[in-house]
Amino acid sequence: MWLFFLNLAFGHPQYELGVQALRQKEYSKAETYLTKCTKDEPQNIACHWELGWVYWMKSDWSKVVKNWKIVQKLDPKHPEINTYLPQAVDNEKLLTLMEQDKKEAPKSFDIRQDSSLRIRAVGDMMIGTTFPRGYLPQNEGKGAFKRVKSLLKDADLTFGNLEGPLCDTGKSSKCKNSKNCYAFRSPTAYKDIYKDAGFDLVSTANNHSNDFGRECLLKTEESLDEVGIYHSGRPGDIAYMQVNGLSIAMIAFHTSRSGHYINDHKTAKNLVKKLDETNNIVIVSFHGGAEGAKAIHLPKGRETFLGEDRGDLRKFSRDVIDSGADIVLGHGPHVLRGMEVYKNKLIAYSLGNFATYGRFSLKGNKGIGVILEANLNAKGDFLSGQLFATKQIGRGVPVEDSSGKAIDLIRKLSLDDFDGTGVRVAQDGTIQKP
Repeated sequence: MWLFFLNLAFGHPQYELGVQALRQKEYSKAETYLTKCTKDEPQNIACHWELGWVYWMKSDWSKVVKNWKIVQKLDPKHPEINTYLPQAVDNEKLLTLMEQDKKEAPKSFDIRQDSSLRIRAVGDMMIGTTFPRGYLPQNEGKGAFKRVKSLLKDADLTFGNLEGPLCDTGKSSKCKNSKNCYAFRSPTAYKDIYKDAGFDLVSTANNHSNDFGRECLLKTEESLDEVGIYHSGRPGDIAYMQVNGLSIAMIAFHTSRSGHYINDHKTAKNLVKKLDETNNIVIVSFHGGAEGAKAIHLPKGRETFLGEDRGDLRKFSRDVIDSGADIVLGHGPHVLRGMEVYKNKLIAYSLGNFATYGRFSLKGNKGIGVILEANLNAKGDFLSGQLFATKQIGRGVPVEDSSGKAIDLIRKLSLDDFDGTGVRVAQDGTIQKP
């Protein structure tokens, strides 16, 4: 039976067009072609299966479930249906719960106008890589932030996590097969794109900063220095700046000794304590936690991924706040996580994928992100804030997301994962202390 339906699929002209569009991440075209295929041939398993993946990419979970239940009915032994259909059902249930929480949430909160520092922050960024070939955007990457630039620039200080070096040379010893290797190297010219987009501050403490060795790591720092973007990553590399008359320090941590080490809490606390003694505001960034669609919830205790200790992020974040940190900005899981306020300090446990061109999976919740605004007083206390929902289109270009899925997800996760300390998220994305 399966071979019969498979032959039907390949015999339908809309199937091949739909699969090609899906591979090119042209989801609207793919939906049109594959919907036509399912209408012409309602029992075409392959068309229903691929149409389900289109809706997966668009996070339209009810339509994923609808199409894949048809697949399950037509072919109960389909090789992947028992793996992915339950995940789609779980996401459909989560979406229903998110909608219920949204209805119960206030429409808006007031944004405090008396803040001393207004920070905007995003998660992972990699806007094109020369390795392997074929993953550079058009127009030399100049359109990477075009549709979100006004939001990024509207702040006293804008932060993001820079995944991979800015370098034009170097060799990677990370992997032997470049096709299946996730090593990144962006052109040094991209420094101007990040600067033009409004970034003042980046973390280089992550699992891709050393993809092309120390030479490229240092070249990244040099490139950022040339355009006035502050950075923190390798041990001893700490950012210092003056904003609105406040002295600010930022230190970034990672799950490897190639950066300030997130699993050495004693050293982390001592570092933050010393920074607090000589600065008005201390920002801590971390790259940690498990990865992937199942990693949206923040567990209690340590996390592991592919055998690596990815940190006890609750304890780490609270430890550094106890030592003088004023805000903690997390990234690494490639999905959004909840936020909490601890001792009047804001902790964002994962800001998700923001601008991850070409080499990152954008399936489901991995394709949505957020621009976080945090308003702090001169003591670093969290006063108020706002979430601006984003999504990535095409191969990984960030745009505002009018559906507000990121807002609804962070609201749900903040309620579920924190006992009384999770931020309150209004329907319009404004946030307050619990």
